[in-house]
Amino acid sequence: MKSLWSNDGAKKLGKGLLSQRVYTSRLLGANPSLVLHGGGNTSVKVSRKDFFGSQTDILYVKGSGHDLASIDESGFSPCRMDVLLKLAEMDHLTDSDMVAQCSAAMLGCDFPRPSIEALVHAVIPHRFVDHTHADAVVALTNSPGAKDRLKEIYGDKVLVVPYVMPGFELAREIKKRIDGADLSKLEGMILMNHGVFTFHDDARKSYQLMIKLSGLAENYIKKLQGKSRKRARVNYKENLPMLSALRRSVSGFRKSPVYAVINQTDEAVEFSRIKGIASLVRRGPLTPDHVIRTKRIPAVIGDNVEQSVALFAKQYAGYFNRHGNDSLTMLDPAPRWAVWPDHGIISFGTTMSDAGVISDIATHTARAIQQSEGHLGGWRPLSAAKLFEIEYWELEQAKLRTVDAGAAPHQGKIAVVSGSAAGIGLACAKTLVDDGAVVVGLDLNPDIVNAMERIGAVGKVVNLTDEKQVINAIEETVREFGGLDVVVSNAGIFTAGAYLEDMDQSNWDKSLAVNLTSHQLLLKHSIPYIKCGIDGALVLVGSRNVNAPGAGAASYSCAKSGLTQLCRVAALELAPFGVRCNIVHPDAVFDTKLWTTEALRRSAERYGITVEEYKTRNLLKTEITSRDVGAMVSAMSGSLFGKTTGAQIPVDGGNDRVI
Repeated sequence: MKSLWSNDGAKKLGKGLLSQRVYTSRLLGANPSLVLHGGGNTSVKVSRKDFFGSQTDILYVKGSGHDLASIDESGFSPCRMDVLLKLAEMDHLTDSDMVAQCSAAMLGCDFPRPSIEALVHAVIPHRFVDHTHADAVVALTNSPGAKDRLKEIYGDKVLVVPYVMPGFELAREIKKRIDGADLSKLEGMILMNHGVFTFHDDARKSYQLMIKLSGLAENYIKKLQGKSRKRARVNYKENLPMLSALRRSVSGFRKSPVYAVINQTDEAVEFSRIKGIASLVRRGPLTPDHVIRTKRIPAVIGDNVEQSVALFAKQYAGYFNRHGNDSLTMLDPAPRWAVWPDHGIISFGTTMSDAGVISDIATHTARAIQQSEGHLGGWRPLSAAKLFEIEYWELEQAKLRTVDAGAAPHQGKIAVVSGSAAGIGLACAKTLVDDGAVVVGLDLNPDIVNAMERIGAVGKVVNLTDEKQVINAIEETVREFGGLDVVVSNAGIFTAGAYLEDMDQSNWDKSLAVNLTSHQLLLKHSIPYIKCGIDGALVLVGSRNVNAPGAGAASYSCAKSGLTQLCRVAALELAPFGVRCNIVHPDAVFDTKLWTTEALRRSAERYGITVEEYKTRNLLKTEITSRDVGAMVSAMSGSLFGKTTGAQIPVDGGNDRVI
């Protein structure tokens, strides 16, 4: 463990106490071995004038929900020290009262809610206080004989505090122990099964004490491990259909679509192969703070993924019944991560960000378990009863309630859109992203990568008439996100117009290859996964020419008619699996690359009308845009069309020839 302190870096943020607090907080947050995704908290005590001009002692403590890695001054809550100290002196204080009084103690209402550890920071009589969940320290305290090991490592330089529920009870316990200790001889505090506190009147020294104490624990474990072996490349099993089925099962118990992110690094696969892994991971998490994100334990996946997830849900209900009471409502029983022997570790989240956070926590947990089991006498985290208190703690539940402010219609879903480098395909991809889906765009045009990146999607260069490339694109999507729910098959070209007797045969062949066969290939290789999708939906992009063809457009019109028939057959075949297949027929979508300003002008002149009149040449006299088609496609992919399949939906403003 190395100090990241830089004099130049510190100077850039300024010399003020709060600026120094921000700087060292970010240093702590930059090290995932100390702090993971919003964990840990820091504070600084200052004297400043209140609203009435009176000099007041203030504790600036990390605001709840803020991340140390990116925190700035606005992320700290200024609370009156006298109020916090009075609260810490009370004989009893409920969690809700503590939160209310700490919030009332702030110097204004435009600040985040103070950390639940605000009272702990207040009772420690040093200007700067740092608190982390250092992996090495927590691994040590989650093992037998931990107190003896801590004595061996730190001697009398740290105060060892038994596990106490965070918040008011922890503040009371620490205050009691501080009152009877010589703080001048201490470098910090170790909280059993929880983490580390360091403190000093100098920001740099408090930070460096954290690095020192955590580093000593790391070095102790490394010494026990001996010389690290060079890890050989580990072969792992891959079963994408089972991964897709696993995701569907977890989503069902979660009652919301989730992403399933699989970690198949050598470390993760080796962890999944540990003898007795099922028993080992059921003992508990790295630190109680993780429970709200990961639940107490992961699922362990067997040969039947549905049964494995159902067993986890049943056991979770039993855990709730053993430790809960009538005043509590059980959370959803879906796992947040899973160990899949021979495959690796899988993390589940309703957003990719959430899944990534859980993946990081699972990785650090797996590493700590291996260290404890291999070198520290075994993995012994907190009991299920104590962890239940945290998981169902009203203050932690408050955090959950603030996360979900109403999910987007496609939140948690995975969509593939072909022909999405521009025009209608790009609009479909953008609308699906805006509606919450993860989108993978496929196109032969190399611009697809940048086009998708601009809208927050993933672009892949794919020749959609090449079956091998289509297979690879679908498998890469499932491998990265865990499944497939929506396929928008949009790829197409408009071949040069020609009457049948004058048509170049290659023109016909090319149109059928791109406008029909490429769609058949995409459906063929998507269907095995979309059958396991969440509210699976296929949407094909046809054309007004299907129902109102024009002379000289046989190659295009016939291919699109074949595509419509393909949609109808797919609707018949997939209905038993709950998968819908519909087709949209756009017309006169002029805001695409196909229609240049010059092409529009020439077309309007042929009819003797203005360009604007030409663009609204439909029954409703309205202009059709690619965004209109994208909105319709997104709707057809969702619950609004949840009971519709085999349908042909026009987006054309009304066409008298079609009607």
